[in-house]
Amino acid sequence: MNGTIRVGNLFGIPFYIHPSWFLVLGLVTWSYSSGLAAQFPQLSAGLALLLGLMTALMLFASVVAHELGHSFVAIGQGIDVKSITLFIFGGLASLEKESKTPGEAFWVAIAGPMVSLLLCGIVTAIGVTTAASGPLAAILGVLASVNLALALFNLIPGLPLDGGNILKAIVWKITGNPYKGVTFASRVGQIFGWVAILSGVVPLLLFGNAGNFWNLLIGFFLLQNAGNSAQFARVQEKLTGLTAEDAVTHDSPIVSANLTLREFADERVISGQNWHRFLVTDDDGQLVGAIAVDNLRTIPIALWSETQVKEVMRPITESTTVQSDQPLLEVMQLLEQQKLSVLPVIRENGVLVGILEKAAIIQLLQNRTQPNPA
Repeated sequence: MNGTIRVGNLFGIPFYIHPSWFLVLGLVTWSYSSGLAAQFPQLSAGLALLLGLMTALMLFASVVAHELGHSFVAIGQGIDVKSITLFIFGGLASLEKESKTPGEAFWVAIAGPMVSLLLCGIVTAIGVTTAASGPLAAILGVLASVNLALALFNLIPGLPLDGGNILKAIVWKITGNPYKGVTFASRVGQIFGWVAILSGVVPLLLFGNAGNFWNLLIGFFLLQNAGNSAQFARVQEKLTGLTAEDAVTHDSPIVSANLTLREFADERVISGQNWHRFLVTDDDGQLVGAIAVDNLRTIPIALWSETQVKEVMRPITESTTVQSDQPLLEVMQLLEQQKLSVLPVIRENGVLVGILEKAAIIQLLQNRTQPNPA
C-alpha cells in the first residue's frame, strides 16, 4: 500500500501503519501524560509519560478492535480482508468485495461500532467492579469515553463512515439498487463534511479561534472520500450488465499459429498495424500464446519463411485471461489490482474473442455518459 508500513499480520490479515499514525501517537501520548501529571502531581514525569504512552496504545488497540469487528463479519460472509491500516483519522479495513445483500452489508457496517460500544461497557464495568481510583481510574475513564466517542462518531450517517454504510444498506434494501444507496449516503457524507469545515472556519474567522482545526481536517476527509465513493458508484452503475466481451477491441491483434514469420511480418507488421504484441490462436481459434514484434529479431531474416509463429510465441497462462461472460466491473477491478492495461478475453471453450484494453472501458463509460441525441 502506498506510503504505509507493514508491521505484520493480525489473525492472518495484513496489518499496516501509515507514517501519520506515529505523529498522532506522539501527540496523544504527550496529551494524556500531561493530563495525568496535572491531575496527579505525585506522579513522576517518567511514570506519567509511560502511562500516557500505555493509554495511547490502548486507544489505538481499540481502533484495531473496531476494524477487526468489520473484518470478522466480512470473513464470515466469505469476503476476503485485504488489509487493516491505521492512519491519522483512525483505521480502515480494506475488503475484497461488497456484501451480496443489503442485510449482510448492514451487519458488516455495524459490527465496528458494536465492538466499540462493547469495549466501552467492559472498561466501565471494570472500573465500577474494581472500585479503581487514582491514575488507573482516569485511564479507564479515558478508554471508556474514547470507545463511546469512536462508536458514535462512526455512526454518523454519511460515507465513508460506518453510519454511511449502514444508511447505504438501508437505501439499498428499500430501492433494491446498491448504487442508489451509495449515492445517497455519499451526499449525506458531503453535507456532514461541509458542516465540519464550517464549524472550524467560522470560529477562526470571527474570533480567531483555531481550536476546531481538527474539524477542518475531518471535514476535508469526509468531502474527499464521500465524493470518491459517489464517483465510483456511478462507474459501477454504468458498468452493470456489461461483460468483458462488450468491451473487446474491434480488429484485435490476433494471428494464426501456422503463419510463417514472413507472412506475419508482411500481413501484420509491415502493413502498418500499430500493435507491438499479438495473440496467437490454433486452427480451432483457441488462444495458445502471444508473440511480440521484437521476437522477430531473435530469428535471422533468412529463416522467416520456414519458421512458424508457434515456434517463436510464448505461452499464456489462464491467470492472465478473463472469461467473455465475466462482469466488466470485475475485469476493471482486476486491471487495477494487477496494474495491467490489456487482457485477452476467451470463451469457456478457450476460443479467443479478442483483447480488452483499459482505454476501451474508459471510452465505453464516456459513451454511456453522453446524452443520446434527440
